[in-house]
Amino acid sequence: MVWKRLGALVVFPLQMIYLVVKAAVGLLLPAKLRDLSRENVLITGGGRGIGRQLAREFAERGARKIVLWGRTEKCLKETTEEIRQMGTECHYFICDVGNREEVYQTAKAVREKVGDITILVNNAAVVHGKSLMDSDDDALLKSQHINTLGQFWTTKAFLPRMLELQNGHIVCLNSVLALSAIPGAIDYCTSKASAFAFMESLTLGLLDCPGVSATTVLPFHTSTEMFQGMRVRFPNLFPPLKPETVARRTVEAVQLNQALLLLPWTMHALIILKRSF
Repeated sequence: MVWKRLGALVVFPLQMIYLVVKAAVGLLLPAKLRDLSRENVLITGGGRGIGRQLAREFAERGARKIVLWGRTEKCLKETTEEIRQMGTECHYFICDVGNREEVYQTAKAVREKVGDITILVNNAAVVHGKSLMDSDDDALLKSQHINTLGQFWTTKAFLPRMLELQNGHIVCLNSVLALSAIPGAIDYCTSKASAFAFMESLTLGLLDCPGVSATTVLPFHTSTEMFQGMRVRFPNLFPPLKPETVARRTVEAVQLNQALLLLPWTMHALIILKRSF
């Protein structure tokens, strides 16, 4: 028993030194990016805004096939044609992710027409930008169904096959408002906080699942149609992010198998402040 304890005392410091050296080497050496040439990517809310930019970015980085989901056929069709012109196979499906049965039915149609989805990007979201008392009940339910529950349904639809293949990635385009809420957007902040907890639990649950990972992206205010008219107290200090930047950094995070991405980097201060008070 004594020798075992002495052995543990010797081995533990050596293990710590090994892990520190390994981490240091990892920081110094260039990271190896994941090859996307065999990956089929599905992007919800893929017709416009960040979703369209994500489709472009995945196509530019060599994704095998891209599938777009959304509710507005005109936007989906335009994005699909653009991606095809880039030389990447692309398909679109009309689907409301807030409708559970519609998600499951459309997922089945995707598998039959396109094949297995190996990268799922949950990007679809809505915001009404009102206080609780000014919000319509149906609008509140809609935001929760699309922004939060929709991710439950899409993940349940595609994750089982990823686990079978031991190859998959679940991505959530969230918001820093999941960590730090603001007044006047109670539905959005609540749904994003719920989605963040969902992804945190999912990511931990996938640690023992070889080949399958998750990435949560928390961008600051982005210059898209969804946030037109939004004002920031210090616009020069915190300018809105460009959709192109969010898309580029998101795909990079997928290729690097990064679990959490905050944009811009200054948003890390939110986590520090949250834990301090």
